[in-house]
Amino acid sequence: MRTGSRVKSESQSARFDPVTGQKIYKPEYLEQLKSGGAQVPMQCQESEKLFSVKDIRKSSIRSYGAYYLYTKISERNGLLQALKESLPDCWMECFTLACYMISTGDPLMYCKDWLMDTESYPVGSLSSQRISELLMSLPAQEREAFYGNWYAAHDDKEYLALDITSESSYSELIEDVEWGYNRDHEQLPQINLCMMMGETSRLPIHQTVYAGSHKDVRTLITSLSRFEAATGRHSVTIVMDKGFFSSPNVNFLLGGQHRPAHNFLISIPFTCAFAKKQIESERKDIDRVENTIVVNGYPLRAVTKVRAWNKDHKVYTHIYYNAKKAFGIREDLYAKVSMLRQKAVMHPEKYIADEECRKYLNIRKSEKQASGYTVSIRSDVLEKALYTAGWVVLISNDIKEAVEAMCIYRDKDVVEKSFLRLKNSIDLGRLRVHSDNTMQGKLFVGFLASILMAEINKTMVEHDMYKNYTMREVLNILAKLRVQDINNRRILYPVTKEQRLIYEAFGVALPTE
Repeated sequence: MRTGSRVKSESQSARFDPVTGQKIYKPEYLEQLKSGGAQVPMQCQESEKLFSVKDIRKSSIRSYGAYYLYTKISERNGLLQALKESLPDCWMECFTLACYMISTGDPLMYCKDWLMDTESYPVGSLSSQRISELLMSLPAQEREAFYGNWYAAHDDKEYLALDITSESSYSELIEDVEWGYNRDHEQLPQINLCMMMGETSRLPIHQTVYAGSHKDVRTLITSLSRFEAATGRHSVTIVMDKGFFSSPNVNFLLGGQHRPAHNFLISIPFTCAFAKKQIESERKDIDRVENTIVVNGYPLRAVTKVRAWNKDHKVYTHIYYNAKKAFGIREDLYAKVSMLRQKAVMHPEKYIADEECRKYLNIRKSEKQASGYTVSIRSDVLEKALYTAGWVVLISNDIKEAVEAMCIYRDKDVVEKSFLRLKNSIDLGRLRVHSDNTMQGKLFVGFLASILMAEINKTMVEHDMYKNYTMREVLNILAKLRVQDINNRRILYPVTKEQRLIYEAFGVALPTE
């Protein structure tokens, strides 16, 4: 064989391995070398390097980069270990469904199609029927065991924010789906989902499902009892908004002769006489420089007093006044009432029955006026509306300092944001299931998905990634990293610079073949 002919044939019969950079030769060319008595290149002497056209055509190419991120961050934060310990027979399926929820936001019935194009644990084909059977058969004991193992993997000294949301459903076969206050204003029955999230870790810790007719105040005691039963922990500090406030709830949290206390921080609504009394006692003197604190760059006036709650207990009472917010509320209300008055003066007969006008204005017939009506502002209503503007009252049996209490309370909004992501991004805004067991199973998988999303969101916030990407864009960029299986050999496509920077931000090692 002439050298020139061999060189030409080699260039036409080889390609480069995208990982190693070495040449991969066609089997036909290697046979040509052997028949001519030439030496076969060393890197081609292993059978896995020999790919025929038939091998290439039979190969599969799958998305890998996003799934790789999910597994790595789940190994690091303890999620996979908690799943393996709690659900040994189906942890891979539950984790894969959670990853699917995040990756697509589509209903679970389409997971089979996603798996055909995505690298995953060996879960087989997750058809719609198989998913339904899986969700229906998830044992309640194993779900509760997961919450205990998951909590054990985290700092038990962090504050836990508690909040509740509603999930709507068309189903008439789920016992807990009932009519109640729907936070999304949908004309559908619902269930209520109560979740605890760590304020430091920014991760969901526990969730409990309630009938849709239950109000927030009625879920508190049960939620805490179930959390303690699952985790075995009692000494945590629960942070709650005013929706969970009631005197019986506070009494429960403070404990009794035969019942231990729970550490808590809760906002008190101004429908409560206790809160009104605190404002009244501080109104004259709170707006002073010595009462000024700065929380996250914003000035507030704050006073902390130890007040008697009942005959057996006292609480740290933190009273706050935001002068700038109070001024803004007053200006907005004044502008609103002024515009209403202007409309009512011009067309009194049109606005005399208007609900907003009747709330703030007195519109009466009068023969002395050319229009036949007099219009006056209800000053007592304005004064009452502005009485609590800019004020907040928090009480706690554990947190003594006003600055610390406000910082902790403001961090509670991570729960509300998690709920928003949960409902808008992973197909849980409306339940498409038809039995109690399936509903519980789907909400459990949704809880796993919310953990992953919260972990990704935390990293993106810490590294200021939202300036350049949305979460969906980050996952789509990583999803373009693919693997190809040829003749039982796995080939990883090259990692792009953008993918490398994303993995580095998450502290994840680059994937290897």
